Amino acid sequence: MKLHHHRHRQLHGGVSVAAFLLVFLPLVASSSSNHASSTVLSDANASKLRHSRLFKNALQRQSSNEQLSDLWTPLSNQGWKPFSESTSASSSLPESTGYIQVFLDGGLNQQRMGICDAVAIAKILNATLMIPYLEVNPVWQDTSSFTDIFDVDHFVNILKDDISIIRELPDEYAWSTREYYASAIRSTRIKNAPLHASANWYLENVAPVLESYGIAAISPFSHRLAFDNMPIEIQRLRCKVNFEALVFVPHVRSLGEALVSRLRYPIVESIDAVGTKYLRQVIDTKDGLGAGKFVSLHLRFDKDMAAHSACDFGGGKAEKVALAKYRQTIWQGRVMNSRYTDEELRNQGRCPLTPEEIGLLLAALGFDNTTRLYLASHKVYGGEARIAALRQLFPYMEDKKSLASSAERAKIKGKASLSAAVDYYVSMHSDIFISASPGNMHNAMLGHRTYLNLKTIRPNMVLLGQLFMNKSMSWSDFQEAVVEGQRNRLGEIKERKPKQSIYTYPVPDCVCQQR
Repeated sequence: MKLHHHRHRQLHGGVSVAAFLLVFLPLVASSSSNHASSTVLSDANASKLRHSRLFKNALQRQSSNEQLSDLWTPLSNQGWKPFSESTSASSSLPESTGYIQVFLDGGLNQQRMGICDAVAIAKILNATLMIPYLEVNPVWQDTSSFTDIFDVDHFVNILKDDISIIRELPDEYAWSTREYYASAIRSTRIKNAPLHASANWYLENVAPVLESYGIAAISPFSHRLAFDNMPIEIQRLRCKVNFEALVFVPHVRSLGEALVSRLRYPIVESIDAVGTKYLRQVIDTKDGLGAGKFVSLHLRFDKDMAAHSACDFGGGKAEKVALAKYRQTIWQGRVMNSRYTDEELRNQGRCPLTPEEIGLLLAALGFDNTTRLYLASHKVYGGEARIAALRQLFPYMEDKKSLASSAERAKIKGKASLSAAVDYYVSMHSDIFISASPGNMHNAMLGHRTYLNLKTIRPNMVLLGQLFMNKSMSWSDFQEAVVEGQRNRLGEIKERKPKQSIYTYPVPDCVCQQR
């Protein structure tokens, strides 16, 4: 992934004047120009604006060249670089104490953290790791396995000097399956691992099982390894797994590269002298104040998120009832946020930003209506009607469907984890990343982009929740408050504090100071 990252920076940084490259390409579903020409949706399709006063002024905004230059300028060197030395003190591995299995639930990014922790635990126990089993997510119903998502050969090769990894258990342990552990209590299953357990807990509770049976299966496993008081070699191994060993399968990388290219150099329809239509890819970096660049936006506004937040999103009584029923079905009503009023939740910054609100935030920061946005989201609750306001503010907004044909997307169709993997890849290659609310994707991006010193906007959720409740605020006051509130939240490195995740805050564990 690091190689691809360097490629894209060189590609869009090396041209200083406008140029046009004519290329004949297969027609994709739609282009930026399609969106630009149909940005104003009918009132019947669009949901009611919640911040119409701010929205009207945002549509008329004008950004200065100075604002745009500051926004698009890459982060300066912050004095850190990725730790590149070997994490293994020895060229040969010690004799294995047995086999470790883990069963990982959650979405792609939660499972990603679990994979990193599984490698660390195998190292702590001197055990052999079986390629982790990915559970089917109850919301997305995606059956993708580890090898469907990640390049397993690369994974094994990068970690070959750190731990032993196998793809299948030996015949004598073939009985150790998910079905075996689901059917009865088994002495080889570790099901009581506490959240954020210490290394000593695994040595005291799992090592004896390995010694007795030669295998131990840990389930549940999410968030089962502490971030504090860990040997530095274990911390750096976790970083190595997350930032170097976990690379997506080739077809995900290939689709991701195609999307990034089309975002930087849009494909437009032209007509030649004799009236023949053809597609042209435009390279135009015109001294760039945003040309050839794009923002990746993780909207994180699916039904699951909207329901779990227990916030009011302006959809009236019908929407409130529908989300309450969903909470009851999925979580049997056990959602902590439902104890609070909407005002209390917004004052605490616990409500995800709606598409309208994230659009107003970006506009207030100075992004103009020529900004290219990539929408990195699985599904948006409320569909196109909910996105309409955002698209009006940013007509050059794209997603996988608008950038790639159905044939190109065939391998990820109906696969939420593979779709999320493509979004992850594109987001890692964007000039700027922003998420509408904290969550696993936000945390994963924040950590990975910090590791590579890439610009990531961290919305000040408490401030924004309070600002959006003020219905009389002028655009100039809103813009001033946003700019001030987002100061030092545009990619500046924050060192990890006790109990914080190493995958979200990789400094200082994963890096070393430059000299």
